[in-house]
Amino acid sequence: MRILLIHADRFTFRVTGETSVAMPSELEKASREGEVSESLVVFVAAEKGDDANVDSVVIQVIKEVSSLADQVGTDQIVIYPYAQLSSTLSSPRVAVRLLDKICQALQATNHYKILRAPFGYYKSFDIACKGHPLSELAKTITSAKPSKVSAEGEEESEALKAEKVLKSQWVVLTSDGEQVLPEDFSFSTRPNLERLYRYETSGTRVSDQAPPHIELMRRMELVDYEPGADPGNFRWYPKGQLMKRLAETYVSGLVVDHGGMQVETPIMYDYQHPKLSLYLQRFPARQYVLLSDQKEYFLRFAACFGQYLIQHNMQISHHHLPCKLYELTHYSFRREQSGELAGLKRLRTFTMPDLHTLAKDVEQAKKEFIEQTYLAIQCMEGFELDFEVAIRFVRSFADENPSFVRELASCCGRPALIETWDERFFYFVAKLEFNFIDALDKAACLSTVLIDVENTERFDITYVDNKGEKQYPLLLHASISGSIDRVLYAILEAQAMRMRKGQKAAFPFWLAPTQLRLVPVSEKLDAACRDVLEKVPCRIDYDDRDIPMGRKIRDAEREWIPYILVLGAKEAAEQCLNVRTRDGSQRKMVLPELLAEIEPQMKGKPFFELPLPKRLSGRPIFVG
Repeated sequence: MRILLIHADRFTFRVTGETSVAMPSELEKASREGEVSESLVVFVAAEKGDDANVDSVVIQVIKEVSSLADQVGTDQIVIYPYAQLSSTLSSPRVAVRLLDKICQALQATNHYKILRAPFGYYKSFDIACKGHPLSELAKTITSAKPSKVSAEGEEESEALKAEKVLKSQWVVLTSDGEQVLPEDFSFSTRPNLERLYRYETSGTRVSDQAPPHIELMRRMELVDYEPGADPGNFRWYPKGQLMKRLAETYVSGLVVDHGGMQVETPIMYDYQHPKLSLYLQRFPARQYVLLSDQKEYFLRFAACFGQYLIQHNMQISHHHLPCKLYELTHYSFRREQSGELAGLKRLRTFTMPDLHTLAKDVEQAKKEFIEQTYLAIQCMEGFELDFEVAIRFVRSFADENPSFVRELASCCGRPALIETWDERFFYFVAKLEFNFIDALDKAACLSTVLIDVENTERFDITYVDNKGEKQYPLLLHASISGSIDRVLYAILEAQAMRMRKGQKAAFPFWLAPTQLRLVPVSEKLDAACRDVLEKVPCRIDYDDRDIPMGRKIRDAEREWIPYILVLGAKEAAEQCLNVRTRDGSQRKMVLPELLAEIEPQMKGKPFFELPLPKRLSGRPIFVG
């Protein structure tokens, strides 16, 4: 940081216009104009590298300013952003953060009267320097050894800081509404609930070994690391991308049928937007930041921002409530700590289905909460995933709504882990989570529903009640599946655990990339194979490779293909198929019989064609 300190007889300034990095919030903290006599004017320019240890820079600046102010005998201090002092300026965000901390530290001493000029605005000024030996001093401030602000060197949000010191109480709530202390509860019927409790109270999210889904996702050519990108960003191969699209379509269909109105919003937002910058401090996530024309933007970590801004502009009456906006965010970003990255479980770029519901009052919010919980249960059943329930409450909300707490536990149909806070640290008062427990006994949150009591007021989202008056609604956030990437992680981890028990792994039929594989015993049966391919309305492929029959069967088994259809001369003559299934059965079936068996497995589920050549001989190898 560069500072120029001038002991002045008088100093005046006024704002004359906005620069490209003007921030309306600055005018709330600083003055548009000012005039002081007998003051120490501190011209300030934040530089690259100052963010390595902001507190160190602030301490040094305060020391220099207070020392000189005391020497020249003034208690009037002007803090004036002056970019012309340096050619290696920091980002606007860092500069504002430094200005805030410097002003706060000087005011906290109770010795000085502070006049602050706004950052990001053109200003005219007039100064009369006293002209004695201490009246003009220039200083260069360098940050000390970087502090551990975060694993990535980024400032943590207030929510992240609160999360680290959060104190709460835990109980297990049975499906019939009984509350039991964890140490008194018998976890014998729900051992994964005990694993969830241990995970939640351990205080760490770091994995000390690779979860097994990573090897599976690569071996099956679904997803892979991308060495050309930031860690936590992945490449999706055709089969994995197919499964991802199917899962996205399934989840979106459930939400739209529930009344979600689908929208699309930007992936980046102004870091200094007065409303959004406040919300960033209330959400426990780290942001990616990018610079455009000297202005900083952050990449969204959910669809909240765009939907808040849409809801702010909407004209809503009580007749429109509940009102639901939905977006499937193909790109959401969270700059997770590198030690927490673990394949598809925790990424930095992910796909998140986000539903935001405006509710007119607590009763309507609770009703929607229950309905969306049932929707999340339906979603988990569609993916054939087991889960454990965690519900988090602010104590005052739970005490005021005991019947809602019991109903929530009842509709989940299993004991739930309840966490209660005496104070509200975040923007919500109630949050439901469905957690998957993986092969390493680690938990991962999938479905979520929560009641937000802050953001409609923060973003000025209102509706007109039956008296014609404007009111702030409550806001429900829901992701009925959690991130789509994490759903695939959970499916693969579940199958890894099945294999560990000696059972065969299997995808849900509707999600399997190849649902049926045709394996002829001879290349002479090519015409018969083509006939079957044309008649099967599913994702069917054809192993026409010149390799032994046994290897073809083994390869199909390694891909977890639900139906392997062996076609020999006898089957071709009898117009039937020798059908092998994942459960180990083997039987002869005519084609209509096979299709009748498959049909119920596809009911209510989306379908896309196989995005690969149907003949295996025509396929490239993606993972060597």
